Formats: sequence, structure tokens, C-alpha cells
Amino acid sequence: MKTTPFHALHIAANAKMGEFAGYDMPLFYSLGVMKEHLHTRDHAGLFDISHMDHVEISGADATKLISHLCPYHAADQALGTARYTYMLNSDAGIIDDLIVTRLDYDRFLIVANAGCADKDVAHIKQAAKAFEASVKILPRAFLALQGPKAEGVLSLHFDVSGMAFLDALEPAVGWFVSRSGYTGEDGFEIAMPPDQAVEFAEKLLSDERVEWIGLGARDSLRLEAGLPLYGQDLSEDIAPHEAGLIWAVPKDLREGGSFIGAASLATKISAGRKRMRIGLLPEGRPVRGGVELKNEAGDLIGQVTSGGFGPSLNGPMALALVDVAAADNEIFADIRGKLIPMTRTKTPFVPHNYKR
Repeated sequence: MKTTPFHALHIAANAKMGEFAGYDMPLFYSLGVMKEHLHTRDHAGLFDISHMDHVEISGADATKLISHLCPYHAADQALGTARYTYMLNSDAGIIDDLIVTRLDYDRFLIVANAGCADKDVAHIKQAAKAFEASVKILPRAFLALQGPKAEGVLSLHFDVSGMAFLDALEPAVGWFVSRSGYTGEDGFEIAMPPDQAVEFAEKLLSDERVEWIGLGARDSLRLEAGLPLYGQDLSEDIAPHEAGLIWAVPKDLREGGSFIGAASLATKISAGRKRMRIGLLPEGRPVRGGVELKNEAGDLIGQVTSGGFGPSLNGPMALALVDVAAADNEIFADIRGKLIPMTRTKTPFVPHNYKR
């Protein structure tokens, strides 16, 4: 398995390690998942996210390439801002969801999911052949500092007080900071040269407000925030309007455009969605991803895509993909033949605390 630049720090912190996207990653530390989750909500949690890929797109046609890869107008994106988007296949299925930052007029940064890195890079490089643009993989260490105390902690190292949600900057050569994250909390994602990573992490951890947080709490935090996970809630078989993510596509591009999958997306939107992503509250215990959902008559109407216990919610929660026609009726999870009632609810399960 591959390791990140922080691997020795995780071992020293007595992390329980496990495989994730080909990396040996921390699942949880001595605090445990529950306390790590609550610490992030109340203070500042530090996450190793170095398994994610950083892809720099630059050149005369960089803007055109981004607009071809992703369904938005890259030319309209302000410098120093990040944007949530995705790449689609020709059938309008989601190849991966991404954060794209415009660093300069002819330079963008794509941060891609670790599990999709190889196919993402191959897709980007193939598309780039038709444009005057270069594609470069940046070797970086990557940390997320999340929680209400994150600004106070990071301000000791960088001037970030003036940044709002999805603002980004390059504070030094090889460094990148965006006010973003995957927890629903205020926070930052910080990329740096690998040879400077351990020293910087140790500085952050010397602050009493900061604790290492593992993948277990990262998942419960993102699920409470109603944020989808690629490979569970999103896939190449799910279109944006089915996933509840059509808001990321400008209205004029929903009827067609020059991006990959434009014609298929327009056709699917026009036809209307047959299934949709919704939030559910299970009765009793958590219901995990993959569990079938049925109506009162026992007919299959969908599937749980992500599920678990929310420490801040203090109860079980789930995201699911269900038939539109059944979404407003009674829904049950089939647990070994026993039908468990599921109550539909709005997401996020816990309110976002982004700095606007």
C-alpha cells in the first residue's frame, strides 16, 4: 500500500490504520470516532487527505478545457475562487465530483477523489489532446483543518481571516489554501510540498484546539452534512439531476453545451428523473449502504447509498436513491426480511457552518 507524508505521525499517534483507495490511512485515533467527530464540531479537527490528487491545468486553452470537462462556464469563474462541479461521461453519468479552483486566467487546479484518480487523470489527458493546454500532476501533501476554531488556528500561520467559503490562495511557492472541506463545518484545505509537511502538521498539532481525525469520523461528519461520497452516492450510472446536484450546472447549460455529456444531460432533464437522492431517518438502529428499500407492499423502490450514526444528530441517518413515484410514500428498509420504517427528511441532517 502507498503511504502519505504523515504516515509516521499517524503511527506515533496510535492510529488504527486501514486500506483506503490504495493507501494505508488512519481510521481513528485514541479518542475514538465519536469523540473525534464531536471535537471537529466544537473545536478543530486535522485530517490527512494526501491521498487526493492535485491536477494543474494550464495554457492558452485551459479555460476552454475546463468548460469542456465540466458543465459550467469556466471563463466566468473569478480568480482565487473554488467551485464544486463534476465530470460527466457521454451518457451524463458522473465520472467524479470535483473542486476546481481558478488560480490565474490560464491556470486551474482540480482536486479529485482518491478512488477515481487514475480514471480522472486518463479522462482529463484524453480530452486535453484537442486543446492547447498542459496537464500536470502536482506532488503534494494535503491536510484539512475543520471546525469552528480552524480559522483561529490557521491564522497563526497564514492570513486567512478575509477568506470566505470557497475562496482560495497560494500563500507561498508550492502551497495552496482553500476555505473548503468535507464536514459541513467552516475550515480549510491546505496543500504543501511533501518535504515541508511533517513540520507544518506538528505546528498545527501543538495547538491544544487541534486533534488528528480519522476516516471514520470524516464519514460521519460528511454524512451529517448531507455530502455525497463517490462510489456510494455517486457513480457513472447516476446523473446529476438524480443525485440532487443539478444546482451546480448553470441553467443555460441544462439545455445543451460544449461539455462532455451535454446532449445526454439535456435529454434526461427533459424526460424527467425517475429516481432521486433523498435523506432518511431510520427507526432504531443505523441502516448501512446497500440495503434495499421497499414500499408498504414489499415492492423494491430503491436502495440506501450511505448510512450510519450521527453523533451530533444523536441518531441514525441515511442517504438513498429511490423511485420518484415512491419518494413521498412510506419507505421501509429490508433488514434480513424485516421492514424497518424510514422517515424522509431534508438534508443536511446537521446545518452547515460555512463562512459566507
